[in-house]
Amino acid sequence: MTGANNVTVGVLGSYGGRNVGDEAILTALLERVRAGRPEARIVVFSRTPGHTRAVHPDVEVVGWEGVCREGIAGHLSRLSVLVLGGGGILYDTEARRYLRLARTAQELGVPVFAYALGAGPLSDETDCAWARTVLSDAVEVTVRDEESKLVLEEAGLTRSVTVTADPALLLEPGDRGRALLRGEAVPRGVRLVGMSVREPGRAAEHLDEEGYHQLLAGVGDFLVHRLDAHVVFISMERGDIRHAHAVVSRMATADRCTVLHGDYGPQQVLDIVTQLNLAVGMRLHFLIFAALAGIPLLPLPYAGKVFDFAQRIGAPALRGVIRETTGLLLAEVDRLWDERPARTADTTVRTAVLRSRAAETADRLLACLEQVAPRPVQDGAPVPAPTAG
Repeated sequence: MTGANNVTVGVLGSYGGRNVGDEAILTALLERVRAGRPEARIVVFSRTPGHTRAVHPDVEVVGWEGVCREGIAGHLSRLSVLVLGGGGILYDTEARRYLRLARTAQELGVPVFAYALGAGPLSDETDCAWARTVLSDAVEVTVRDEESKLVLEEAGLTRSVTVTADPALLLEPGDRGRALLRGEAVPRGVRLVGMSVREPGRAAEHLDEEGYHQLLAGVGDFLVHRLDAHVVFISMERGDIRHAHAVVSRMATADRCTVLHGDYGPQQVLDIVTQLNLAVGMRLHFLIFAALAGIPLLPLPYAGKVFDFAQRIGAPALRGVIRETTGLLLAEVDRLWDERPARTADTTVRTAVLRSRAAETADRLLACLEQVAPRPVQDGAPVPAPTAG
């Protein structure tokens, strides 16, 4: 035994799945842990270990999907704390997968810290039961919005839950966006409006694909004519590209559009968004990036998390993305453009408040790390904790 102690932080979320928003959360989380505890060992549990290792070569990466309890227990037992989240991982049929692993950590004596979680839709009783069991025993539970807190309460969780904000709000815009847009042959010297679309799926079950494609096509044409703008479709997942092309195919002004195809990380996407004059979109983290960039934004809420963010940021909070809202949506776009100086100033103030809330999550985690017992180190590696039972 060397006598040295080591704090080992495990991070479990939807990482390695090539979703820019999830990767933005991980990037911000790791930066805060490193800044507060530079000596800490970090272990990221990833859905695609190769991708996570390439993006974060300075952390240990463990693949967990398809691995049995015995296979993952050795990695979990080395941890001083397991960080669950952040982001929207607690929804029907998916929540149980993350919570099983978190429960195994708890059974091994490893405290679990729920980090700015997103929850919902969450109505399946199996997933609700897992959430009640694991989160009731967590050392702390923080969620990124009021909607998630309500979802957990409706799932039967009775313990204290703290609302903070999405960790990605802690990222800082850079200056590489112009060069990236040049590489995609986006015209220079014109107004640029960014649009974000997404696919229907478990997290967006109520989207009418045909309806919202047509809706956004009408919005795109309006933006081109009203603002003399060029529309740039920015994908937060690779699958978004297909839906962007579907929208463009329905536009009369398709020649005034560019669908970005580059495989960009969160910092690159944020830098691109800083070059826009206006943002209209569905993806939460596209809207977060627009807020960070200080540009006017119009959310298209397909889920509670987007509606909640729209309210917190002071943006128009239209309920649902359906064809019948076309007239209302175009009126909001028009008003947003006319009122952009005042809207931008208000958004800047509100974003600063949300950044402080996001920083609070990290501060709470760092305070938790001060309380946990570090793992003793032997021969340069943490000694596994005794197996529960």
